[in-house]
Amino acid sequence: MNKLALYCRIGFEKEVAAEITDRASERGVFGFARVVENSGYVIFECYQPGDADRLAREIPFNRLIFARQMLVVSDLLENLDPQDRISPILAQYKHIAEDINLKQAVELFVETADTNEAKELSTFCRKFTVPLRQALKKQGWLQGKPNAKRGQILHCFFTQPNCCYVGYSYLGNNSTHFMGIPRLKFPADAPSRSTLKLEEAILTFIPRNEESKRLNENMVGVDLGACPGGWTYQLVKRGLFVYAVDHGKMAASLHDTGR
Repeated sequence: MNKLALYCRIGFEKEVAAEITDRASERGVFGFARVVENSGYVIFECYQPGDADRLAREIPFNRLIFARQMLVVSDLLENLDPQDRISPILAQYKHIAEDINLKQAVELFVETADTNEAKELSTFCRKFTVPLRQALKKQGWLQGKPNAKRGQILHCFFTQPNCCYVGYSYLGNNSTHFMGIPRLKFPADAPSRSTLKLEEAILTFIPRNEESKRLNENMVGVDLGACPGGWTYQLVKRGLFVYAVDHGKMAASLHDTGR
C-alpha cells in the first residue's frame, strides 16, 4: 500500500503527475508517477513504506488543481476470477486493516476512470457494489456514520473487468463524490449546458457558508464571450449585475431579469 491513485479528466494526466510529484517532494516524499495518456488517472508510487498514506493525510486535497480524487491503493490486482472477484479484494482490505481502522469507513465506491472506454465498466461497477459492500460489512467494516468527520471511504477502482486497485481515501481530505465528479442537475431555464462548468467551479472553490459573501447582489461581473449566457446565468442567479459581452445574442430570459 505505497501508491496513490489520482483521478482526473482525460488529457490532464501529465499535469496531475507533475503536481503530485511537486507536492510530495515539498514534504520530503519521493517517488515516480506512472502516466498513460488519456487514461483518466495517474498512479504515484512512493519509494518509502507508509509515504502514500502520509501524503493522503497531509496534502490538502482542495489545493490540488487537476486531481478529482486522491486515494491510497494496493498493487494492481490482475486476472481476477469472474466467479470470485471478492475474495482477493477482501484479502487486500484485511492487509489494509492491519494499519487502518476500517470500522470507521463510511462508504464504498466501486469506480472506473472517466473515459469513453472505461464507461463500459460502469454498469458492472454498479452491480458489483452491492455484493462487495455486503462482504465488507460481514468483516465488521463500513460501520462509520454517514455524517462522520473522521474515517475513510473505501474505493475499488477497476481498470478492466478483471483488474482493479483496492484502496481508501480520508474523509475531510478527499472528494465525497463518486469518481470525484459532482453530479449536477441541468437547470431547465439555463440557456446552455456550459452553465454546469461554472456551477461546478463555484461549488468546488467556494465554501457554501461563504458563497453569499463572495457572490451577491452588491457585486458586478463581466462575462466575455458570453453567448448564449450559460455562465452569466450562474452569476445572475446569485444576484450579480453582469456585463455580458458577445457578438451573438444572449438568451431573452437573462435580459428579463434586469441584471
